Amino acid sequence: MVRSGSAQIFFFSYNLSGLFIRLQRHELSMACMKSGSICSDGLGFQHIDVVQNRSPFFLGQRIQLKCPSGERRFNYLNIDQRPSHTKGLRTHSVMLEKETLSTQKTLLHDLYYDQKQSPWYDNLRRPVSDLKPLIEKGIRGVTSNPTIFQKAISSSNAYDDQFRQLIKEGKTVEEAYWGLVVKDIQDACKLFHSTYEESRAEDGYVSVEVSPKLAHETDETIEAAKWLHKVVNQPNVHIKIPATAECVPAIKQVISLGINVNVTLIFSLPRYEAVIDAYLEGLETSKNSDLSKIASVASFFVSRVDTLIDKRLEALGTEEALALRGKAAVAQAALAYKLYQEKFSGPRWEALKARGAQKQRLLWASTSVKNKAYPDTLYISPLIGPDTVSTMPDAAVEAFLDHGKVARTIDMDYAEAQRVYKKIEELGISWADVGSSLEMEGVESFLKSFDDLLGSLEKKAAAL
Repeated sequence: MVRSGSAQIFFFSYNLSGLFIRLQRHELSMACMKSGSICSDGLGFQHIDVVQNRSPFFLGQRIQLKCPSGERRFNYLNIDQRPSHTKGLRTHSVMLEKETLSTQKTLLHDLYYDQKQSPWYDNLRRPVSDLKPLIEKGIRGVTSNPTIFQKAISSSNAYDDQFRQLIKEGKTVEEAYWGLVVKDIQDACKLFHSTYEESRAEDGYVSVEVSPKLAHETDETIEAAKWLHKVVNQPNVHIKIPATAECVPAIKQVISLGINVNVTLIFSLPRYEAVIDAYLEGLETSKNSDLSKIASVASFFVSRVDTLIDKRLEALGTEEALALRGKAAVAQAALAYKLYQEKFSGPRWEALKARGAQKQRLLWASTSVKNKAYPDTLYISPLIGPDTVSTMPDAAVEAFLDHGKVARTIDMDYAEAQRVYKKIEELGISWADVGSSLEMEGVESFLKSFDDLLGSLEKKAAAL
């Protein structure tokens, strides 16, 4: 391999049976490409389809090389034919753009490439460049919320200079807060833009939530979503809207405007179905003839469900009740996936699909384990399935990378999920009450974080 400016030159030989690329690095030795695929060879390289390519001779196209240690993605810039080899092999050199991703293969890569579940990261803080190692490990998107920003801004001086400047410009404390947030979201969107493009607008999204003060205000939520979408001004931003009864109509309206939405704080099956219907109605009323650029996820919360239901099961104290601890959240999530499969099929969905519509993927949120007696991957490993997203905080990412298992699990036993769900109701624990209680707690928690942060910023502004 020879480096030339911002490009790399690889020398290879090929014959009719395939193309052989020799890579002069300790971790990559040789790969064999045939008909647009990297195939197994004597060195143990595994077969994988080349991303967005059907031939290595399409100049300017993108190629992915994959070996046991990781993957590389390049753009072809030029091909230069050399004299024939003495053994009859024709030798070429190919100039490739400087590599844009170099990473060790991890379980997060397997999660996406083998099971079509996208791992996202549930955290954001400065410096945003800290996300780069996570991207290399396989993270494909980022979610944020008011609590995440409260912790990030209040525990770091990385925001002080920008905050000081915003206050000097005459911004109110709340306006300055949004200035800080928007900057982080924009920077993260830029980091994930290549993921967004390579996945054809499937992944690479960064989520930012409207003010938690608007959780019960329909029209104000619509205006806030429009404003955030405009001010962030990035194609791969998701505007987070809570799934409260008042905001479900806002979801429909915002989707119809072509704005990407992450619907958050979903705790029950009936509310989830209402969210799906709002998404479908938003697509149906959209004036866009091409719906392919409208993307949405439905954030179904998991661990908080067990936290509340376990308390009620323990209050009952019977052997039957105690045996159900730690099972409610996964059971309800499995039934949510079953509902997803049903709603995104049939004539109604097919009509939207013909207009280019994407499915609103299920996103598993609140995947950190609150009860230390439970396995630390309890809300990740049993919820693996295609067309889903798992958003993980730091501890969950580390746990899954260390000892997670990659296998399709989400729809392996709907009968057992239904049994657990029904039994909890029979024991006198109302799923409707659980959903409404958790929604109220979620809204209040985000609002408290928002108010606490504004209070600390008020003090900082006064000191300035």
